[in-house]
Amino acid sequence: MVKSASADPTEFSPHTPAGNLPTTLDSKLIGLAAGRSIGALATLKRDGRPHLSAVNFTLSPATAIARISVSDDRVIVNNMRRDPRVSIFVASVDGWTYAVLEGTVELSPVALAPDDDTVEELVDVFRAIRGEDQPDWDDFRLAMVAERRLVVRLRVETAYGLTGPDYAISA
Repeated sequence: MVKSASADPTEFSPHTPAGNLPTTLDSKLIGLAAGRSIGALATLKRDGRPHLSAVNFTLSPATAIARISVSDDRVIVNNMRRDPRVSIFVASVDGWTYAVLEGTVELSPVALAPDDDTVEELVDVFRAIRGEDQPDWDDFRLAMVAERRLVVRLRVETAYGLTGPDYAISA
């Protein structure tokens, strides 16, 4: 069955307390997306056409906030600075169920020092996506600064997709 839901955006914070998931978002769609870590991020080019990029992301089901680590020099960052409306498409393993998360992004500052707030959040994002520790956190932190990384935070305002027992095959 096709499901669609939207939520009014509230004050944006990557640290929204657990349990503040907008009640109008379908928990099955959020659960599907939260169970995956690779998706297609759609940003808008100057001419209005979508620009798609494969990304690793993490989604908190409690807050409906997705986070992505990106380098500042990427086209998608320029697109998001110009127009912060984005979508992330996530499919089940079999491809027959999917979720599309839509909303407005906030960009963190670019990582400037190995111990700044952005690098701390990038460490959190890495751990959430990979579920493991980095073998050398000092090198990781230096790389985040050298690559001019930042965190994209997407508060999910709308979710739609295809869920249901007729389509789902367990992963």
